[in-house]
Amino acid sequence: MYEYLKGYLVEATPAYAVVDCGGVGYYVHISVNTYSKIASGKEVCLYVHLIVREDAHLLYGFYSREERTLFRQLISVSGIGANTASVMLSSMTTGEIINAVLTENVNTIKSVKGIGLKTAQRVIIELKDKVGVGSSTEEFVFTSGTLKEEALAALVMLGFVKNQAAKVIDKILAGGKVASVEELIKLALKQL
Repeated sequence: MYEYLKGYLVEATPAYAVVDCGGVGYYVHISVNTYSKIASGKEVCLYVHLIVREDAHLLYGFYSREERTLFRQLISVSGIGANTASVMLSSMTTGEIINAVLTENVNTIKSVKGIGLKTAQRVIIELKDKVGVGSSTEEFVFTSGTLKEEALAALVMLGFVKNQAAKVIDKILAGGKVASVEELIKLALKQL
């Protein structure tokens, strides 16, 4: 129904963005990868996917058409819903997911929260012939606020328990230098 939203970025977190299009604010679920691309911008263009449920209409936004296409392919797999697909796109880049599918790397796909062995195998079987070869270069942008606060807020929005996520984030921050919120979230997603 909707192809994209183009407007002013009112608010952005690693889990969602609010985009003002002609005086109407749209709440759009986004991945960490999309967040890293739009966080420093004032005007954005997000390719969207609308999910209509009995109790809600949900917009999912993506920085590129490739990410949206992969999202649509992921949710077509039995056992993968929109939230799991978003966590997957937040844990890995589009190129990493495509590479894992093409090389039949079950362990990489299984490392995402909410995906077990059978679902990971199903992703590979159902998407191996659908995904194209491609990779993307990620540029991470540092935003205002502390790394811990932003990463914790994003993980809570993705459905993780706040106390558990905080412990994992503290452990990661104590263990070494983390350059960005996105990197911290990706590391935390692998441990949760």
